[in-house]
Amino acid sequence: LPWTWASPVELELHYGAAGKSIGFDGLNNPEKVGQDSTISFKTAVWFWMKNSNCHSAITSGQGFGGTIKAINSMECNGGNSGEVSSRVNYYKKICSQLGVAPGANVSC
Repeated sequence: LPWTWASPVELELHYGAAGKSIGFDGLNNPEKVGQDSTISFKTAVWFWMKNSNCHSAITSGQGFGGTIKAINSMECNGGNSGEVSSRVNYYKKICSQLGVAPGANVSC
C-alpha cells in the first residue's frame, strides 16, 4: 500500500466516502486526489461541507476553533496543545497577511 500515512480507517472514512460522493474510486485510487486538480478541489469542498462539520462551525459562530474541533477533536481535549497553538498562530498570520480580522473563538 503506497499510502503508508493513511490507515485503512482513514482510507474508508475519507477517501472512500469522498469518492462515493463525488464520483471516483477513492478507496482503491486515493492518489487521484493528488493527481487530478478537479478531484482534489471537489474532495476539499466535500470534506469542508459534508464530512467534517467545518462549514457549520463557521456559520454557527464557533469560529476557527470550531474547525479545529471538527477536524481534530482530540487536540481540543488536551491531546496536543502544541498543535492547536501552531494552527491558531498560522491562521492569525494568514489573516494578518490578508488584512482581515481572525474573528472570535480562534482556539478550541
